[in-house]
Amino acid sequence: MRRLALILIALVVVLFVAALLLGPADTDPWQSLVALITREESLLGLVMYEIRLPRALLAVMIGASLGLSGAAMQGYLRNPLADPGLIGVSASAALGAVLAIQTGLAAAFALGLPLSALAGALVGVLLVLALAGPRGSSLTLILAGIVVSSLAAALTSLVLNLSPNPFAANEIVFWMMGSLADRSMVHVGLALPFMVMGWLLLGGVGRGLDALTLGEDAAEAMGINLMVLRLMVVIGTAAVVGASTAVAGVIGFVGLVVPHILRPFVGARPSALLWSSALGGAAMLLAADITVRLVLPSKDLKLGVLTAIIGAPLFLHLIHKVRKMSV
Repeated sequence: MRRLALILIALVVVLFVAALLLGPADTDPWQSLVALITREESLLGLVMYEIRLPRALLAVMIGASLGLSGAAMQGYLRNPLADPGLIGVSASAALGAVLAIQTGLAAAFALGLPLSALAGALVGVLLVLALAGPRGSSLTLILAGIVVSSLAAALTSLVLNLSPNPFAANEIVFWMMGSLADRSMVHVGLALPFMVMGWLLLGGVGRGLDALTLGEDAAEAMGINLMVLRLMVVIGTAAVVGASTAVAGVIGFVGLVVPHILRPFVGARPSALLWSSALGGAAMLLAADITVRLVLPSKDLKLGVLTAIIGAPLFLHLIHKVRKMSV
């Protein structure tokens, strides 16, 4: 377990440094690091501090959030096919952002788009909790999430369909593909408080998830309050996924694929899978963002598109594996 932690930490550090130094601009690595550390007032210093550093920080924060929430959802639902977007937060946040773009709020106010996305995520999670009820089962929670997600997706499609402005519709489509381009330290500061709250909540559910592997009755006999556990998982997931969607758009498959890859290395223990998935998610998103910048840099390949291209085949493999185990 310690070896896995060291490997993942080293991988994240190496990829973070690479994310700072690699890009379409041909710059000297040593000079780039000096310009970042000293915050020198030059074009290189501006590129490092205002463009590359926020992008690398957001990749770590969002990747860790998606990996952690994916492991928590899979542990709580005891289903390796569970995804953070299952409770409808991603779709609700996307709807909030779409409305901000369509109404012109995003253009009139610099933080209008991410704040609207956060508001959408909040409304979405409140609806899910209201529909599922305080003592509803895991199945009820899943059904409530599907309802909210479907409703948010339908309303998003309706906004696109009725949009009289083709430029707004184009902006909506590109934003929903997910990207870390053109993000600043303002976006980092906006997302960080919500993510820290979510990390603390999800980081505290390990013991409950371990007990839940024995069944709900056994977990309650061990002193686990299942209602509190569910609230911690749902609210924590909503906080990190909502903040991620607010600043970067919809980035899928990270929370589904990363826990699946790392599960065999932690002995399928949900508590150990939480921290390892957070590190693995950060590494995956850093690697994906570096790839986006180096492959077709002039075409603005979207990060969410790349993660979907990578994640979809792995998801199909996971379905095939689960089906073979059930036979």
